[in-house]
Amino acid sequence: MDYQRGILGMIEDADALVERTRDAIETVRNRGGHIGYVRVALTPEELAAVPETNKGFAAAKTSGRALMHDAPESAIDERIAPREGDILVRKRRVGAFSTTDLLDHLRARGVDTLILAGVSTSGVVLSTLRDAADRDYRLFVLADACADPNAAVHDVLTRDVFPRQADVISTADVAALFAE
Repeated sequence: MDYQRGILGMIEDADALVERTRDAIETVRNRGGHIGYVRVALTPEELAAVPETNKGFAAAKTSGRALMHDAPESAIDERIAPREGDILVRKRRVGAFSTTDLLDHLRARGVDTLILAGVSTSGVVLSTLRDAADRDYRLFVLADACADPNAAVHDVLTRDVFPRQADVISTADVAALFAE
């Protein structure tokens, strides 16, 4: 989630993060799992409609084109780009569900388990995890495929908060999820 050029630029060692995530994606693909991508991007009309009461997205109004739907910075990093048949949704807020048809895609494929990875841990990952838990999904968070501009916040979330609703694992553990 949000593995976009402009967002990855806020993360230290983003190249290693993308490589670990790419390996996890390939493991899931090779085991027959579904891959879904979520990216945040707004049209000019959507950006103009963001109220000043929305602290995070109101700031995006003044930050230039980084979140514009057609900006190069809003594209998913090409090293993990979606392939034909993957789920791809564009969101207009932090969480993956509230402004997308992601739930419809997951239901249509019979998905009941989600493996979450994303940037940032305190943003899209936290929001999506909470929403998905309320929707009764079985959840895994790939701690080493998530990152946050604040490493201490990432650590607290993956160590103390996320385990209340998800199994927090590493990318090295993904293959074992598909054991027969």
